[in-house]
Amino acid sequence: MDKVIYAERFFLASGMTGSGYLKINESKFGEFSKELPKGEYQLLDYATSWIAPGLVDTHIHGLLRHDVMDNDFAGIKAISTGLLACGVTSFLPTTLTDSTERLDKVVETIGKHHREVAGARIQGIFLEGPFFTEKHKGAQNTAYFSDPLIEKLEKWQQLSGGLIKKIALAPERKGSAEFIQYATSKGIKVALAHSDASYEEAKNAVDHGASIFVHTYNGMSPLNHREPGMVGAALTLKGVFNELICDGQHVHPVAAKILMDVRSREEVVLITDCMRAGSMPDGSYTLGEFPVEVKQGAARLKNGSLAGSVLQLKDAIKNVVDWGIATPLEAIRMASAIPAESVGIADKCGEIVPDAPADFIVLSKTLELEATYLAGELRYQSDDLKGRA
Repeated sequence: MDKVIYAERFFLASGMTGSGYLKINESKFGEFSKELPKGEYQLLDYATSWIAPGLVDTHIHGLLRHDVMDNDFAGIKAISTGLLACGVTSFLPTTLTDSTERLDKVVETIGKHHREVAGARIQGIFLEGPFFTEKHKGAQNTAYFSDPLIEKLEKWQQLSGGLIKKIALAPERKGSAEFIQYATSKGIKVALAHSDASYEEAKNAVDHGASIFVHTYNGMSPLNHREPGMVGAALTLKGVFNELICDGQHVHPVAAKILMDVRSREEVVLITDCMRAGSMPDGSYTLGEFPVEVKQGAARLKNGSLAGSVLQLKDAIKNVVDWGIATPLEAIRMASAIPAESVGIADKCGEIVPDAPADFIVLSKTLELEATYLAGELRYQSDDLKGRA
């Protein structure tokens, strides 16, 4: 049976609107109207809540003790289901720098089985590395760093069945310009990351087609008044998107606001960069081959460097609103429509528009997640909402 959602506020592709009714025709969104539609349907009454599109995480390594690099699809299925409690309905499983052989196996596994997940939809793969440089290595393993090779990307795309949507590299590596041109000609978005590049090197990469800066401010050469570096490029170059980890650990709220103000909130992509400790208690974990200690919301290597995050995307939305640097509409778009646009999957997810898959979330007025729907079916409900039912 078709459904109709009644809610206090809707975040549609056309903008935010007040109370009304949104139809769901089988598993897809129908029309929005201010008046109760005629006909037979199931009414979903969220009279005091807000309806937003399902969130899209384009940079996530793991969750619930599982990591993409484990090469265990049962673990990726667990990540997919666990993401529903984070408000995420679409994601890009994200790799780490590793051996070519290991990456071969991981992308092949995801490519063969990605349609088998029961939770958040796998909309592609993000290869974070291995074409980085050492100075801003973060939690990437330098033993596997190399110059970008088109032949490797060709093989990974073939093994994945065409699922690679984004790949990150350091633009100062030899052969980057040719690699970027090739990747973008095949519809793969090229992101810049873990790099000590000069402003001019970053600009050259963007001129050749790179279009995303990975976890902006983190893992890149900083802004200096004589050498703007990667951060200066991220702030000023036209036609690019900027990822941002808004957990209060990676980037100060003022720095986040500066990026949003300079770039506009239509060019900022909220991500988590979440590792296997996501949705888990503090304690000892691993990221790739490195031991990580999670304490008070931060995941760190033994040397104190941040090692991914334990952020949930729903909390990134709430954080930027609570910090006073984005409106609810802006925050929601930075975690749904804009991520989808940045990696070329806007036709599959990220907005509430007629005929799109009915993937949406229910939020309280304080932006707490109350429920997650996938293809029009309730798949997650908060304890608070259950108590009110």
